[in-house]
Amino acid sequence: MDDSQACPCKRGELFGACCGPVLAGERPAGTAEALMRSRYTAFAVGDTEYLLRSWHPRTRPKTLELDPDQRWLFLEIVRTERGGPFDDTGTVEFIAHYKAEGRRGSLHEVSTFTRVDGAWFYLDGIIEP
Repeated sequence: MDDSQACPCKRGELFGACCGPVLAGERPAGTAEALMRSRYTAFAVGDTEYLLRSWHPRTRPKTLELDPDQRWLFLEIVRTERGGPFDDTGTVEFIAHYKAEGRRGSLHEVSTFTRVDGAWFYLDGIIEP
């Protein structure tokens, strides 16, 4: 993705100033929400390496295969709980909208994050109906 394009996380910044440096490993996500946004962006751009790298080793799958026909449209952050710069755990509830097989859909999840040695990791999530 070009650094001058709008970031897929829709925070209102360009990719090169928003999630791009996080995906590239140039700077860490400072909060659980920032990690959630960067992971959404990784899904949108197909960066499985970053998704695995940002997944806690205890719950991380060995491999991850993304559907190349699924297009992520936008992300809504519903709420956050903890997950700030001085917390070790956090929760982010979000709705990620996508298009697949010509139809729109959404994924509503409450995700749990943990911080280890200063770095945030995705731990797990509960899919909401």
